[in-house]
Amino acid sequence: MLLLGFFLTGCATTSKTKANSAPADSAAAKAESAATVNAPADSISDNKDATTKSAMMDSASDNKSAMMDSASDNNSATTSSNSATNNSRKDPSESPSGPVFKSGAPTTYPTYSSKKDPWEPMNRAVFSFNESADNYVFKPVAKGYKWVVPDPIERAVGNVFSNFNDIPVTLNNLLQLKFGNALTSSLRLLVNTTFGLAGIVDVASDIGLEKHDEDFGQTLGYHGVASGPYLVLPFLGPSSTRDAGGRVLDIASDPVFVGSFFVAPFIGPIVGSTRAADTRAGLLKSEKTLDEAALDKYEFMREAYLQRRRSLVYDGNPPPAKDDEED
Repeated sequence: MLLLGFFLTGCATTSKTKANSAPADSAAAKAESAATVNAPADSISDNKDATTKSAMMDSASDNKSAMMDSASDNNSATTSSNSATNNSRKDPSESPSGPVFKSGAPTTYPTYSSKKDPWEPMNRAVFSFNESADNYVFKPVAKGYKWVVPDPIERAVGNVFSNFNDIPVTLNNLLQLKFGNALTSSLRLLVNTTFGLAGIVDVASDIGLEKHDEDFGQTLGYHGVASGPYLVLPFLGPSSTRDAGGRVLDIASDPVFVGSFFVAPFIGPIVGSTRAADTRAGLLKSEKTLDEAALDKYEFMREAYLQRRRSLVYDGNPPPAKDDEED
């Protein structure tokens, strides 16, 4: 009986031990299962963080590359723009040259390179001033004078001033040793002053006494003084350095100017203004032709003046054109 009691007690102890170990084993299995489940989650989280960081780095790399490409494109565009600007500066379009007539009109004119007109910018400015003064003052006065004064009286006034002009013409003929021309001019003065009623009627031309055109500028040229650079004088118009000096002597020997000191003070200005109006009125017809023919009026007048003065100095027989620069 005692042995049976010990056997039953041992079986009960073994059964209790198994019952207690079973829950422990179950708890361990659950812990291992939880660890197994949590491990992939942590791994996925780590992989996700790594992927995010890699994407951010790739994006930053792409942005940096895009910025570098944009900067490169901007530098290329700037370089191209600068190159185009430099090319436009290095290769300016040349101003076409051409005639001064409207039938062959170029767009612009080149700078006049001859030494005969080294002061062209200044001359053009004075020429523009003279044109404005003429348009607003002298031309309207000349038109009014021509409209008010009948043609016979206008012609008589012109003859009187032409007769006065024979005095300095005679003097310059003597200075140029042209004694034949000096005799003709002095006879014209005598005949027109006496038989032509102080020059109102040009009797001398009717009897074959030719009118000459001489002044101190021509006298200086006759004696070898070069024309010098072209010069436009205020109010007086085209001239040259030589002719500008000769004008001083022309004024000093002008009978109208000298006579104004021996008459009433108001007579001189009246006579001088009348002569200026008569002279300007005589140019109205030729001015119309000039406006229609000349594209560059300044250049046209310069060439016409220089050629005419050269012809007058040499009495219509100037030397060959190759000597133009030396005259």
